[in-house]
Amino acid sequence: MNQPIASKFLRRQFPAALQDELQALLGVGRVSTAHAVREHHGHDESHFPDALPDVVVFPETTEEVVGVVKACAKHKFPVIPYGTGTSLEGHILAIHGGVSLDLSRMNHVLDVHAEDLDAVVQAGVTRKALNAHIKDTGLFFPIDPGADASIGGMSATRASGTAAVRYGTMKENVLALTVVLADGRIVKTGRRTKKSSAGYDLTRLFVGSEGTLGVITEVTVKLYPQPEAMSAAVCCFPNMVAAANTVIQSIQMGVPVARCDFVDPLCIKAINHHSKTTFQEKPTVFFEFHGSESSVKEQAETVQAIAADQGAEEFQWATKPEERSKLWQARHDAYLACLQLQPGSRIISTDVCVPISRLAECLEETEKDITASGRLVPVLGHIGDGNFHLCIIIDPNNPDDILVGEQMNHRLVERAIAMEGTCTGEHGIGCGKMEFMDVEHGDGVDVMRMIKRSMDPDNIMNPGKIFAM
Repeated sequence: MNQPIASKFLRRQFPAALQDELQALLGVGRVSTAHAVREHHGHDESHFPDALPDVVVFPETTEEVVGVVKACAKHKFPVIPYGTGTSLEGHILAIHGGVSLDLSRMNHVLDVHAEDLDAVVQAGVTRKALNAHIKDTGLFFPIDPGADASIGGMSATRASGTAAVRYGTMKENVLALTVVLADGRIVKTGRRTKKSSAGYDLTRLFVGSEGTLGVITEVTVKLYPQPEAMSAAVCCFPNMVAAANTVIQSIQMGVPVARCDFVDPLCIKAINHHSKTTFQEKPTVFFEFHGSESSVKEQAETVQAIAADQGAEEFQWATKPEERSKLWQARHDAYLACLQLQPGSRIISTDVCVPISRLAECLEETEKDITASGRLVPVLGHIGDGNFHLCIIIDPNNPDDILVGEQMNHRLVERAIAMEGTCTGEHGIGCGKMEFMDVEHGDGVDVMRMIKRSMDPDNIMNPGKIFAM
């Protein structure tokens, strides 16, 4: 069992007065100690054991978040921001007890500046809700981590997804934030301008901080014009390395692929069963191209030629919006599909990223490790930016099964870091990958601790995440 999760037993004593203060602030209806509500907020999509908060609150404004944080600061009691609960590394687990701050009611799009290509949203707005709101403007928000995550949660974990190869991650797409600090102060970071040289980049400090430095309540994000033409395709390859080499060469040639995702034969089998699709059970890449009609045609032809040299089969095209949506929905449902390969199972979902030039090598060594394990381990990933995942299927009630899965995860991370990669490309650290922080960052972790102590001296902001204090 991971040591950080074991620390869930070191819970701070819930102050009885705190519940009364929270109810006075929000009303009884938005403060809950019901077991079912606490249980819902005490687990995410990771394989880690549940760690329930003592109480769950539902603020609706930044000012109400300030009131909650000040009350918790008074009692030196943990605050755990909660978006949609889709994280994969235990980010929202109340391992020291605490108040789960559910931001789902902060779900308003505050401003859309279509002429400036940006929007201001409350933290609880989900990516799908934002795109539905702006669909008539001719713009869209491209970051799609798979789940319909909240914009605040995506910012806090520095999420990305299938379109990151062209549009970047949340790091590149957040212009400004409103954040409530551990002492209740409100800080507004950044401006709506496309660039600034005014002091420290506080926006980037909070993007990826996983709720450990403050509670993100509003986010200003970049928007993009809807492309004139969009075309998606599926292509099968003789092996994993051929698929990776096709992607590597396409990126190195400067082809602006919009989406580029890999799935292995076992993952395809799971997708077909879950989504009622009929893809061939072979190493497969899902492509999407954006641009003008002529540029999309040119991009596709270039990638097809590269793929043919790697022994790929013909592209199967999806050009109609409903066909593209069905194709990418099947890809996004891969996690749920893989769970069905072994009913009652959970998944240790790994997430590494390596320089694109080392991708094929990393995938090949990982494939050998999977074969030697004899286990069900589907592989999928956003390989256009060197990022891929293993879905290590385990029995959550079998400690030996969990141990073997975590050992495989450990070997993968060591392999990626040895190739100058990272232990996580998009899932974040949470509780699950704390042990790798010193290996990847060295003395940089001490700098992070200094920042944490200066901003949160009582360690109330999502304690027990990213690194130990």
